[in-house]
This record gives sequence, structure tokens and C-alpha cells, in this order.
Amino acid sequence: MKITGIEWGRVSIPLRTPFKTALRTVASVEDIIVKVYTDTDAVGFGEAPPTGVITGDTAEAVCGALEHHLAPAILGQEADDLERLLLRVQSALVHNTSAKAAVDMALWDLYGKKYAIPVYKLLGGSRSRLTTDLTVSVNAPEVMARDAGEAVRRGFDCLKIKVGVDPALDVARLAAVRAAVPADTVLRIDANQAWTPKQAVRILNGMQEKGLNLELVEQPVPAADLEGLRYVTERSDVPVLADEAVFSPADALRILQTRAADLINIKLMKCGGIYNALKIATLAELYGVECMIGCMLEGKVAVNAAAHLACARSVVTKVDLDGPMLCAADPVRGGAVFSGKDIALSDAPGLGVEGVGGVQPIGAAG
Repeated sequence: MKITGIEWGRVSIPLRTPFKTALRTVASVEDIIVKVYTDTDAVGFGEAPPTGVITGDTAEAVCGALEHHLAPAILGQEADDLERLLLRVQSALVHNTSAKAAVDMALWDLYGKKYAIPVYKLLGGSRSRLTTDLTVSVNAPEVMARDAGEAVRRGFDCLKIKVGVDPALDVARLAAVRAAVPADTVLRIDANQAWTPKQAVRILNGMQEKGLNLELVEQPVPAADLEGLRYVTERSDVPVLADEAVFSPADALRILQTRAADLINIKLMKCGGIYNALKIATLAELYGVECMIGCMLEGKVAVNAAAHLACARSVVTKVDLDGPMLCAADPVRGGAVFSGKDIALSDAPGLGVEGVGGVQPIGAAG
């Protein structure tokens, strides 16, 4: 199976409601879809969300990386030689992790299709179902309470609450949400780097003292402040999940060695795809630290790939793969079935994706 071509284009998917965090407000998913072609007519699918405020990857950067670096790295190569191909992708250029992730998942998709096996089984997994949380955007307390109640009515029993915009309001936001949902609803919060270390400890401990019963807090301080992250981890009554601080296996190792966080969030778009995500999961296993599998604001192709990884590794105990559930439409044929909080993987070969509708062509090579 030789790689003969690669195409990429833009897909736009409206959201059910605007997605608001401490870093940005978004009304639609605007992702780059990648298709890798072979001489056997098999096609591998990948996806990259341009998330400049987190990964630094704009749409233009993703397309440039595909055209000038990643396409030349894989064209004419044998898809069977998977590890060598994945290494070529990672070494083709620095950074640009979202573009690398899109090509990485397309190569795993092709490999699974060649050997007629789903990627999660190829990776040694046996479970094929996951349960995800649903994100509640940061807003006024009464709006967040309403949105949380609606999420519960849709069947979700675990919610990720965005905070960090006007920290003085964060306790009121969580109190309003907690009052609006059943007592057994799991609440996790995500500050998206918005707090200082001392502010984080004060807010988190104050929330617990009020009986808000939080499962975890995601990235409470700026990504580069590992000392600050450890300060919060050592003093907070709420377990700390490192997210934006973990872009690579080396980042994960530093956090694990210094015990700067209680948990690690793995996102394919931060680490460059399944290849490096597996390394992070292995490191976490060695240190006895549980992981969450997360996503950016992504469509079903990329989230489907993350779900295959999660089903293959038992160290992934928490799931935040709600991207498709935030979308008002699903242009993807095949792949996992997302039904409320439940994700059911397909047993089709590779990642199971058959096609994506509404893609506007941008570029091609080969």
C-alpha cells in the first residue's frame, strides 16, 4: 500500500450554542479535513482544528505545514511501514501539532484498513464504549445554571464547567450550577489558565467549603508556570488536571517527575497525534497517574480517533470528548456513534470513517 496523494479542505459546522471560555468565544467548528490516498484505493481520514490561542495553529499554518512539510514526508512511502512514517511526520517540522495529528490519524486509519482491524483493537484495546462529559460555557451564573440543567435533561451526568472570566464570579457560577442539577451530577471545572496560583487555591478551597463537590480542576494557572501548578496541586482540596501544560511526552514527564499535577490530560492536537499520545499514556502508567482523554473544539473525525486511543489504554479513566455533541450537525459518514453521553466505536477497519460532507477544497499534493 503506497501513499499516492493527500488532499485538505475546510469544513464548517455550526454549534448548538456559542462556546465560551476564558480564552475565546466560538460560534462554529472550522476545521481542516485531511484525506490520504493510496494505490489500493484505500483512503485515510484526519482532522485538524485551528486553535491558535492554545496550540498556535491557525488554518493558514495547518495548510502550510501540510503542503510544504507533511505531504513531502509521506508521498511515495509505504503505508505498511507505520512507525517509520509516523516518525517522518513528527520530524518533518517543529510545532504544528494539529497538522501532524491530522496526518498521524489518517496513517493509523490506513494501517487498520489494510489489515481489516479497528484502530482500538490494533492498539490492544477491548472496550468499545465510552461515556463523556458535556461542556458548559462560561456565562452569567443564571445562564450557566440553565445550560447545565439542559445538559442533564439531555442525559449527561458529568459536566465540565468553564470558569475564569471574572474570577470573582466563579464561586457564584458554580453555586448556581450545583443548585440546578441533581446532587449526584459530577462537576469538573476548567479555568483555561485564567488564575494565579494563590487565586486558584483560594477559589478552589472556597468552592469545596461551600459543598460544591468538584471532581477536578483543569489547568488553573498559565501553562508555563509549572511551579505555580505544583503550588496549587499541593494546597488545593480539588485534584488538579494538567492540560495546556502538556504538549509532548517530555512535558508530561516533567510534570510527573515533579508531581506538579494529580492527573494528565491527553489531547491529540497538542501532542501531534496517536503516536505521541501513546507515549504520554505509558509514562502516566509508570508513575501511577490517571489520564483524561480530551479534545479541542473538534468535529467527529478527530474526536473519533481520540476515542479509539482511549478505548485502547486503561490509564485513560476520564473522558472529555464532547465536540460532536456541541455541534448542531454531523457531516461525517461512519466512525463512532455519539448518542448523548455515550460513545460507541465502530468495528469497521481503521477509524471507520467513510466520508465527510461539505468540505471546501483548499489544497492537494501527489
